[in-house]
Amino acid sequence: MRKSLADAREAAAAAEAARREAARKAEAERNLFSRAAGRVVPLRAHGKVHHAPEPPAPIPVQRQLDDQRVLRESISDEFDASTLLDVDDAMSFRRAGIGMEVTKKLRRGDWSIQGEIDLHGLRTDDAREALSAFLRDALKQGWRCVRVVHGKGLGSPGKTPVLKGKVHGWLVQKNEVLAFVQARADEGGAGAVVVLLKPA
Repeated sequence: MRKSLADAREAAAAAEAARREAARKAEAERNLFSRAAGRVVPLRAHGKVHHAPEPPAPIPVQRQLDDQRVLRESISDEFDASTLLDVDDAMSFRRAGIGMEVTKKLRRGDWSIQGEIDLHGLRTDDAREALSAFLRDALKQGWRCVRVVHGKGLGSPGKTPVLKGKVHGWLVQKNEVLAFVQARADEGGAGAVVVLLKPA
């Protein structure tokens, strides 16, 4: 009986010694960084927030392309086309490299008129924008021959056809316009032009 009690006490003592050794090792591992780094002092709170730098703004490539296209398509109101027009029995224009037979065919109506825009009553800025949009759409649709009605200017101050001269100048500045002639009497006469566009 005494031996059993003594063995039990020894076993309990050994278990307690093992538990203390394990606790000591665990504490040593927890304090390993503190012992290696030495005494440390926590940073004081500074109340500041550090934000990541703003990313650079994206480059508006599409807007730049649109602006370049507008510049290419822009037409001036100050352009004087009178020196480039052929005036015989009726006014006409043909771009360099386009033969006289082209304007003759336009006058005869060899090309069917596929579309028309009427600029009557529009202010100069509105008429210019409408004509540019009309020509752009005509090219997209593959039209070759169109009519532009600008009026005879009878309603203008002094009965002077302001828009007529502007339209001639705008058309001359458009590279897609190969030629144009004054419309026949049954198509509008001096109040309209028939325009030949380059192939799509």
